Parts: sequence; structure tokens; C-alpha cells
Amino acid sequence: MVFRRQIKGLAALVFFACMLFAGTSLSGYTVDNTIHEKPCTVIAGHRTITLNIDPKPVKQMKELTFSITVTPCDKLPDKLLLDLSMPGMLMGNNQVTLVKKHPCLYEGKGIIVRCMSRQTLWQVTILSDELNNPTFTFNARE
Repeated sequence: MVFRRQIKGLAALVFFACMLFAGTSLSGYTVDNTIHEKPCTVIAGHRTITLNIDPKPVKQMKELTFSITVTPCDKLPDKLLLDLSMPGMLMGNNQVTLVKKHPCLYEGKGIIVRCMSRQTLWQVTILSDELNNPTFTFNARE
């Protein structure tokens, strides 16, 4: 019985260690922390997508306004879905609906949650086939 309890404790320790180190791998991700000072831009196909998050600096556990500007913006829906995730970690769904405010501007409000492992690497993905699902990766501040 004591041995079984020790195995469970060791398994829990290994599990949490894996969770802790899973988010530290940056291979394949371009981290752009300029989001804390200004909007970030990516090119997806023939479109330019700019992400802005206010207020700055971008902090966890605060209500944030996410703004996406797309040019050219023809043939886009009235709403887009923004997905907040942590590379290498399963955090559950954290999505923000972005509503068209002007022909090329979408806005929505959401929160970047604090991860129990204290990791701060976050990825914002615009879930849109028309935009080729562009991503922005940055470190949120505590």
C-alpha cells in the first residue's frame, strides 16, 4: 500500500515536470514581443494581417481588446474567431469572437489566463480559411 502511494506521487511529479517543460520548447515558433509596444503584422497569402492588443503591456488575467486589421479585406465574413493557446500545452478552449467594426477592422474582448506552470508563451491564431489561419506568438506578462 505504501509503495503504491509512492508510485502515484512519483507519477504526479513526472506529470507536472512534463507540463512545466512542455511549453519551453520554442522550436518552430517565431516569438514577437513587440506586441507590448505596438501592433504586430504577418503576411498570409496575398493579405496583410495586423494584430493589436490593448491595454499595453499585454498582461495575463486582465480583460484585453483584440483588434485585427486585414488588407485587402474583400470577401471576409462579419465575424472571425481568435484562438488563444499555449504552444506545447493543452489549456482548453480560450476563444474570442471578433466582430467587424469597419470594412477591414475586427474587434473583440478576452482574457489571457495564467498558466499553473508559470509559462508565459502564448499563441494567437485567427481561425479563418480565407486568411490561412495566421498566428502570432509572444510572451504575456504577469
